[in-house]
Amino acid sequence: MATEIPQSTPPTVAATAAEEEEQVQDQGIEADDNTDADSAYDGGYFSDTTSLTSSITRGRLENGRKYQALREDYWGPSDGQQFESMEMILSHLMFLIHDHSQPQPLFRSPIKEPQNILDLGTGKGDWAIDVADEFPSAIVHGVDLFPPPSPWVPPNCFLEVEDILQRWSWRQKFDLIHLRLLFGAFTDPEWEHLYEECFAHIEPGGWIEQVEADVRVLCDDDTLPADSNMASWGPEFLSCGERSGRKLDTIDTFATRIEKAGFVDIHEQDYKFPVGPWAKGKVYKELGRANLIHWDRGLEGWAMWLLTKYGGPPPWSKEEVQVYVAKMKLEMKDPRIHSYVRMRRVWARKPGQSKH
Repeated sequence: MATEIPQSTPPTVAATAAEEEEQVQDQGIEADDNTDADSAYDGGYFSDTTSLTSSITRGRLENGRKYQALREDYWGPSDGQQFESMEMILSHLMFLIHDHSQPQPLFRSPIKEPQNILDLGTGKGDWAIDVADEFPSAIVHGVDLFPPPSPWVPPNCFLEVEDILQRWSWRQKFDLIHLRLLFGAFTDPEWEHLYEECFAHIEPGGWIEQVEADVRVLCDDDTLPADSNMASWGPEFLSCGERSGRKLDTIDTFATRIEKAGFVDIHEQDYKFPVGPWAKGKVYKELGRANLIHWDRGLEGWAMWLLTKYGGPPPWSKEEVQVYVAKMKLEMKDPRIHSYVRMRRVWARKPGQSKH
């Protein structure tokens, strides 16, 4: 059964996308030769309702970080430090910056009047909250393994705690099911089960939409040293995923899994998000600033659980992880390194006639 999170207090003002109507091309990003390293990288920019049990609220502590209590096999922490990182990407700030000129920057699925929307892995709940604001006649459910810290939600938005690998408690079918950044969350059979559940719970003609990230830090102009910590980051974590049984290469596999589940009319869009404001163009500079803060705040949380359990072999110590993260942060703030991360969005339709 889902546990709904009571919400109160007035909303805070959400960050808005860049106002400039600039055309962004994803296939190539150029370095800005006029970047001022001293200023650009200044640290200054840096359902039934039941009460929550204390165990869910407290979570569990490992290596000084707090993790959700429902599953012990998920690598992502759920503490204040990680929520700060979520502000940069799980709250979709970077996608809003990149897609501000799109007719509908919140999703690509061609739905005009959705009535029921489900956001799986909602994190802080920002996507669900924004969609609920955009479509006040729709009912929006956002679900995750831990209580989201958002202090306020619209009356048509419900943030819930639930393990989506268990039997779903929602009786209605959805016009749109949205997923974002669930890489490393499931085994291969669990992914198959999840997409089958999504297919079963989407209205005929409804849509599934998912966004995933590549764990590798990439570079197109050879400014990323092959022996750097940034270059080793992706291969290290892909190996951790293999050893854990929950692979981190989701960006390269989820479109095929969605198609296998029975969805049709599949669309894909690839993104390149700079790490730091080194690229040309106002949109890419804002995107790079947000992404650098996201990585700076999130690095230790992403690394600690995986490396101390599945690094090596043998697994790393807490201190080794902290040193590695510190070196990564220094490299990422070097404006001479033109690095980026790859993202992919996929949206697909369930066969049948849509009602909306």
